[in-house]
Amino acid sequence: MPNIVLKIPKNAFPGAQRAALVQGINEAAAVAEGMSNDPRKRFLCWVLVDEVESGHWTCGGADVTSTFLPCLAIVHVPDGVLDDGARARYAQLLQSAFQAAMPEDDKRQLTTSVMFNAVTDGTWAVNGAVWGLPQFTKAAGYAHLQNLVESTQ
Repeated sequence: MPNIVLKIPKNAFPGAQRAALVQGINEAAAVAEGMSNDPRKRFLCWVLVDEVESGHWTCGGADVTSTFLPCLAIVHVPDGVLDDGARARYAQLLQSAFQAAMPEDDKRQLTTSVMFNAVTDGTWAVNGAVWGLPQFTKAAGYAHLQNLVESTQ
């Protein structure tokens, strides 16, 4: 049940490419987090796309967007969902999602930065109620954490 914020240069992924990017990011999250295929569970994967105006994205103080396509993903996920291996797989899947969604005529070099923010148990509220890892596991269907749901029933 991640909340993922994508920051991309404005108009870098127009129309169908933007839809492909969001779909690819959703699929990457579901695979890396072990989410259920149930559409009700997948609904809990939120992706926010924030486009950054040209000239507002600099690297070393310079606007490099004519040569590079910088893309940032900030992934907020409940603490305990990802281990080191899952984070590594997640990073690879996100990179692949960005790459696959790039317009064919865009010859810039894709550069990505991914940050994983593990939200401490008991510090994430959903619809006015604070949830812990067992509630997130039940809601998202994390395959590898089902023992948490069973132990609370």
